[in-house]
Amino acid sequence: MQTLLDVILPVFLVIGFGYVAVWRGLFPVSGIDGVMRFTQNFAIPCLLFQAIARLDLSASFDPALLLSFYAGAAICFALGMTGARLIFRRDWEDCVAIGFCCLFSNSVLLGLPITERAYGSDALTANYAIIAFHSPFCYGLGITVMEVVRNRGQSVVALTRSVTRAMFRNALVIGILAGFIVNITRLPIPGVVDDALSLIVSAALPAALFALGGVLIQYRPEGDMKTIAMVCVIALLVHPTLVWIFGSALSLPQDFFRSAVLTSAMAPGFNAYIFANMYGRARRVAATSVLVATGISVLSAWFWLSMLG
Repeated sequence: MQTLLDVILPVFLVIGFGYVAVWRGLFPVSGIDGVMRFTQNFAIPCLLFQAIARLDLSASFDPALLLSFYAGAAICFALGMTGARLIFRRDWEDCVAIGFCCLFSNSVLLGLPITERAYGSDALTANYAIIAFHSPFCYGLGITVMEVVRNRGQSVVALTRSVTRAMFRNALVIGILAGFIVNITRLPIPGVVDDALSLIVSAALPAALFALGGVLIQYRPEGDMKTIAMVCVIALLVHPTLVWIFGSALSLPQDFFRSAVLTSAMAPGFNAYIFANMYGRARRVAATSVLVATGISVLSAWFWLSMLG
């Protein structure tokens, strides 16, 4: 119970604050859209840029860590697609969007603050390593499969061009790549620039959590509940279970193991809806899955924290 009070509830209270503010008309939907645009296009890319620019790459990028997390994520993507196709008889484009909901954990808005509150800021090294590959891997996999499904018979060159264009218009990917460039080249960041980045970064997570609450109220639970239940089970239970199995088999260090399991146990991120909306497929499933799974993850995060000790 103390873990629930000290670690999880503060994060969800900020989300709830945003939800109630929009619900009661205290904050306009247009304002929420602006806050979300600020966090996703500016604040969080700055956070990722600064974190990756400072990472000790040789110590952070443990192949076993990335294999444990992303093998589990890829399996969940395949399970979501297969379940949507075989059980719920959705067309292939919908199946890819639903699979993406099972693939894209909310590693930034939920994973970072919950891990930090549970284990301290020093425990976030593995989180940043996972996040560094999260958008490129998930969008790369999701966009590639969706483009293949949508453009059967298209030339390899045209398909590659459409995938690349979609990838490199994403602000998160740009922030990550810029961080890698600074880190690898050891390019110094002027102190005044670093201080300015720190000011923006300090607003990133609380603003994003507030905006997430305001966004969720716009998509009320309705219809497709069996499909949504499947997404929740895969995202909140199957993915962390797979990461637990892979991480144990690969003897991950305790800090890395905790970060990998806890990050994989997060609800689908808002990017799941962004992806569905980008292609106009399974938008209601994606939006409602984010809403329902985010609510359930209050308890599921508590469960996994208890398991991790």
